Amino acid sequence: MNFKNPLISGLFVKRYKRFLADISVNNKIITVHCANSGSMMGLLNKNNKVWLTESDNKKRKLKYTLEIMEDKGFKVGVNTHLTNKIVNDALEKNLIKGFSKNIIIKSEQVFGKNTRFDFYLEDGKTKSFLEVKNVTLKRKSKIAEFPDSVTSRGTKHLNELINATKKGFKSYLLFVIQREDCDKFMIAKDIDPEYSKTLIKAIKHNVKILCYDCKFLSKGIILNKKIKFQINE
Repeated sequence: MNFKNPLISGLFVKRYKRFLADISVNNKIITVHCANSGSMMGLLNKNNKVWLTESDNKKRKLKYTLEIMEDKGFKVGVNTHLTNKIVNDALEKNLIKGFSKNIIIKSEQVFGKNTRFDFYLEDGKTKSFLEVKNVTLKRKSKIAEFPDSVTSRGTKHLNELINATKKGFKSYLLFVIQREDCDKFMIAKDIDPEYSKTLIKAIKHNVKILCYDCKFLSKGIILNKKIKFQINE
């Protein structure tokens, strides 16, 4: 997944009103769009190195978007709007183990009355739903965690993935770890006990859990290697 425009480096100043951040670029403070609904725990340290992109849309109120932040020398992708693009690119290039090269990919597919999964995948007679979650949190050495705040929406998606398996679909949950410094993934049970409980329930109902980290290139971000998932019941 390549960025449309070159990355612009800067220094983090502060985040506020959830989706806004002030960034220092060439000693000038600019307000940028922060496309991340999570807490971004561990990343919001003043003067952290960051990278932005400039939008081609001249009518946009905020012309810059926060894409990457640095955490102790490692890059972390924080723009959750890019996560599905990274996954779609990986599916098309057959980078995710377990899916065939000839799979049909459809994004943003409706299931039931009130649910929309990130992807619907079809391979011959096999029909699957794939939900994607972006991961940025790391509190312990080389261990990525999700979520970084309570996510009722995430819990709802888990229950709907269970419902999909009951209706004969295969269900997958893919945690995209937009970091390069982790070799293990866990659920942050202390942050959201209900999500952790529901995930264990989902696994027992044959929802498949996938975890991959990312590699940062000069022009973009790609899905990299499979990461070990450690269940903390």
